This record gives sequence, C-alpha cells and structure tokens, in this order.
Amino acid sequence: MEFPNDEALLERVLRVYKPHCRYLTSVTTLAKGDPGEAGGQVSVRGRFHIPESCYIDDTGHFNAVEFNICFNQMYYFIVAKSVKEGLVRALSDWTMDDYWERQLQDMFLVDFRSSFRRAITTGHFWGQLDLTGAQERDGGNGPLLILNTEVRYGEDETAACNGKVRLAIRNHKPSSVPTA
Repeated sequence: MEFPNDEALLERVLRVYKPHCRYLTSVTTLAKGDPGEAGGQVSVRGRFHIPESCYIDDTGHFNAVEFNICFNQMYYFIVAKSVKEGLVRALSDWTMDDYWERQLQDMFLVDFRSSFRRAITTGHFWGQLDLTGAQERDGGNGPLLILNTEVRYGEDETAACNGKVRLAIRNHKPSSVPTA
C-alpha cells in the first residue's frame, strides 16, 4: 500500500519541534507487509529543507546532528502513520491519542550508527527511513517494542549517507484505563 503526503499528520507530528527546526516538508509512505514478520517493511520517503542550522554557524554541509534531527522527524512520522493506518501489528492497540501522549516520553534511540560517503551541500535533499523489524519483548521495566530501521539521505538519486538505528518504545497499555 502506498500513502501520499499526509500534510495534517505531518504538521501535528512536527509540533514538538521549534518552528525553525521543522525540516521535514513532505513525506510518502509505502507498506509491504508487517515489519514484525520476515520480509515485512514500512518505509517513508521525505523531502527536507534546512534553511540554516539550528545550533551552529553554517558548516556548509549536512552533518551528524542534522542527520539525527531529520531521522527523528521521519521516525515520529512513521510511527504515527503506522498507528493511524494500522501498518504495524505490535502497535494495533494504540489510538492516535495514545501516540500524541507518548510521542516524546516513551520512544528512545537505543543504538545509532551513521556513515557519510560524501557531503550533502544544499538545504534541499531527500531522506528515506525503512522500518525493517519490530519485536516485542520484556524490557525489565515493562514491555518494549524494539524497532530496527535503516535510513539514508541524498541530493541526487544516490545516497550520500546512511545509517542503522534501533529504537525502543515502551509498549505499556494506554493510560486511558482508570487506575485506583
């Protein structure tokens, strides 16, 4: 299944960022099965625009901090879109309200690796994030959903840099159930 740019969802996902740090400008989503099963994958491909760095004078190139910010923006979007469209079975009991409540507090980078082959020098480029694995497990402090991703960025058709990122989401039951 392919989903075109969801402007309303993207705008809502990026609300947690300061306005000058909202780099992801559009995104399409492609689902080829559930990432929790062999061969299943959900992907997003986005367009980015970084008019100026949010933390340093102009370096003249896309750097590791921007790589991470752009990754996070695609990651937050892919999880939100997966909840909205029912693309990842392990998130099937989440509502969009659950996502908004948990977007920042329950999602963690566990292992982050990036590699740069050549510089991206413009403020306009593409990025693609592939969600390639989803496993549920006990994290010692409650259930976790472990997500494996691959990411790449480029200006032309060939990726200039890439990475692999493993994430953990606290997968506790939503807090909408009253507690004593």
